[in-house]
Amino acid sequence: MKFALQTLAAIGFAAAATFGASSAAAFMPDQPAGTKSGSDVTLVAMEKKPAKQYWRTKVRLSTDEAPGTIIVDTNNKYLYYIEGPNRATRYGIGVGREGFGWSGVVKVQRKAEWPGWTPPPEMVIRERKKGHILPAYQEGGIDNPLGARALYLYKGRNDSGFRIHGTNQPWTIGLNMSSGCIRMMNKDVEHLYERASIGTKVIVIGPGNKQGDVSYDDRGVDILRTIFGSFGG
Repeated sequence: MKFALQTLAAIGFAAAATFGASSAAAFMPDQPAGTKSGSDVTLVAMEKKPAKQYWRTKVRLSTDEAPGTIIVDTNNKYLYYIEGPNRATRYGIGVGREGFGWSGVVKVQRKAEWPGWTPPPEMVIRERKKGHILPAYQEGGIDNPLGARALYLYKGRNDSGFRIHGTNQPWTIGLNMSSGCIRMMNKDVEHLYERASIGTKVIVIGPGNKQGDVSYDDRGVDILRTIFGSFGG
């Protein structure tokens, strides 16, 4: 009897230890993005994620726009990549703060991995007045404001000066904080980068209504695609 009790106690202790270890692993906070490694982000420092409503989601989107088109809804802080009839991937974005919003129809004419950053002259002057000295050029990397990827937006042959790019400040997704560029979480901009090709049409809906009439209706989460995957990743 004594042996049996000792055996049960030993089993109980082992189970508790195992459960404790697995529970600790399950409740460990997510590790955040850091330095680059190939095309991915190596985790080195704690990140604060944006609200769950801005996480990448497969949605049912009704629109007349062709598959492969990007619709940027700066009012609701969403970017849609259209995949087919009633199918799109929705990403959360950060957009221009007051006075820096814009609208229009542009195209992706250049793409870059871990892009370098050249601050525009007006930004250099504006920040200098605030006591911030910006570099003339900053090499690509985890501390670069453009993050892991950048899609350069052109109006005809002219660079609009605006980009869709990553950020090392994921907590700014869902906010109006940029100088007009569309920022995404690094993992999201990497995902979009692999799908959006040169020449991709980008419709930016924002102040001024220069994008014209755009028909689209976000009907919410695509349950079947979310559960079973496929259909464009």
